Amino acid sequence: MTADRARKKRVRARMARTGESYTAALRHLRSAEGDDVPTTDTTPAPSLRLAVAQTTLRTDPADAAAIRAGAREVLALMREARARGADLLQLPEATLCFPDKRLLSRSREEITDADWSRLAWDELDRAVAAIRSGARELSLRTVLGVQTRAAEAPRPRSSLLVIGPDGAIEAQYDERRLSRTKEAHLYERGHAQVTIDVGGIRLGLASGLEVLFGDVFLGYEDAGADAVLVSCQAPADADASYGLVISALAMARQHGLSIGWSASTASAAHAPSGVIGPDGRWAATCPEQERPAVVVHEIGARPEGGPRAWRRAMVAAD
Repeated sequence: MTADRARKKRVRARMARTGESYTAALRHLRSAEGDDVPTTDTTPAPSLRLAVAQTTLRTDPADAAAIRAGAREVLALMREARARGADLLQLPEATLCFPDKRLLSRSREEITDADWSRLAWDELDRAVAAIRSGARELSLRTVLGVQTRAAEAPRPRSSLLVIGPDGAIEAQYDERRLSRTKEAHLYERGHAQVTIDVGGIRLGLASGLEVLFGDVFLGYEDAGADAVLVSCQAPADADASYGLVISALAMARQHGLSIGWSASTASAAHAPSGVIGPDGRWAATCPEQERPAVVVHEIGARPEGGPRAWRRAMVAAD
């Protein structure tokens, strides 16, 4: 009897005696005989349960009651996301108020520089404080779209605040690629990309129309991001909003990144919020209905290979 056949016989005898699988019995005998035993990495792969929300569009900067209602809506979505096991909740750009440029314009005849004193800043600050308190109570990391002011800046920035599970502000991303109207009349431009690491997953942040700019995603790919959270206010027009979604799907596939796509309910009937997989396909979406909602989906580390690897190989060959 050869050594191999003898070992197989001993393995089967142990299986009969202990009820172990063939692999387990073989591993035990190899160990007892002093052989090298192949090990299996049992470390769990990093993952993140990402919640993406769609919220009611509110456009009157002076309507304090609407901002309060927006905060209550956000808190309800936070509770729902946490109950469904989410690690992080992503909210749209300017979650609490996306001001109508006409209501901010200093001229009634044409769109001019915004008069930001018309925004109910005190109410907005109270709403942000309430959401931070909710994040601490629920131990839920939350990405909130909101206007922020720097002490010496003449205009606010359109920002994404990363609120930690302790309620502290962990990071702030300021939108860099502004639309013509935003840059001409409304906001100050941001200057730096921002990544955060949650549960072993690296997330990049993007806002507004930045989904249309490939360099934003290339920068995050180079920074080692596994996913990008894109928070925007997609237009109600079906063709315009779907054009943004098409770009998001393409960016996900080209760069091998998952994308969290969070927008308001105004576009939900034809372009709901959701999670796009690194294959460029929807992994999960909110209902296609004009109402607040949240969807939760588990994302993992960026996969190797695929279109991303092919593209990088082609670039390296030039």
